[in-house]
Amino acid sequence: MIPIRNTISSKNYPIVNNTLICLNIVVYIIELLQGINIEQFAYIYGLVPARYTVSSIAYYFSIDHLLFSFLSFMFLHGSFWHLISNMWSLYIFGDNVEERLGSIRYLLFYILCGVLSGIVHLVFNLYSNTPIIGASGAIAGVMGAYLLLYPGAKILTFIPIIIIPYFIEIPAFLFLGFWFVLQFFNAVGSNGNISNIAWWAHVGGFVFGIILLKILLLLPSDKMSGAVKKITTRKKTNRLQVINPIVKEYDPNLYGVLHITRHEAISGTKKFVNIPWGFHKRLYNINIPPGISESNLLRLKGLGRQMPDGQTGYLILKVKFEQQFISKDHKQYK
Repeated sequence: MIPIRNTISSKNYPIVNNTLICLNIVVYIIELLQGINIEQFAYIYGLVPARYTVSSIAYYFSIDHLLFSFLSFMFLHGSFWHLISNMWSLYIFGDNVEERLGSIRYLLFYILCGVLSGIVHLVFNLYSNTPIIGASGAIAGVMGAYLLLYPGAKILTFIPIIIIPYFIEIPAFLFLGFWFVLQFFNAVGSNGNISNIAWWAHVGGFVFGIILLKILLLLPSDKMSGAVKKITTRKKTNRLQVINPIVKEYDPNLYGVLHITRHEAISGTKKFVNIPWGFHKRLYNINIPPGISESNLLRLKGLGRQMPDGQTGYLILKVKFEQQFISKDHKQYK
């Protein structure tokens, strides 16, 4: 299962989350520049459990280096696809968690999840001399926090069935719950065996993500995060909106809600509206005129139902200014 989108649109630009993604990309480029020394680079800056438990190996590393490895390992990646898959998951889930925690608490949360995921891996692989690298443990923490914050959100998921691409919306609690169970059983199944994937880091990151979220939510939001939120507030809703229309018996018209910001209402905007209808999904380009008010109706001729008598109704969209939560009849894909 590959997550494609979620239905919770953040109201602020996720500057910390985007910075983390950029930093991971920069570090990966630095890795590539190592050439034939890339494996040595990964061993030095990756997390190697044996460095902490085998005295003959620990002898060659300073305390500072041993501590720094708990931070550096989460910014290294073993391949391009390893990097892309991790950053894509961080992009999908991280912005919503950052918006809820605030920038400073989110940065602290992310680092702690990564460090604690490394500790969990170390505990279950005490004498392994194989370095683990990757942001997966920290991102697992973000996914655990997302599960707690938005269990009812929908995840648009790509499921390849042989050669047929299949897309389905899965509730976040099912998608993330299944993902965690899969990580846990893989961790148990590979315990004591050599594995290229740090399953226990995933499990530990996810669990500590839930615990840390509850702890950090008890702390007061700092003034800096509040100031950052004001600066990073989005002036526009997402260009693509998916609307599940309301259908009334014997009524040829379809009814839905279109969300825009006050800024868009003043200046006017364009939106792509996707209308799921049976097994088909219709995509329309809609122009919203400047100066429109909340609760105004947009009547789109010929986009409603076709009745037995040949009459085609309107698609009637009620304009609403952006709200914190997205109702079940309206979804925004980021």
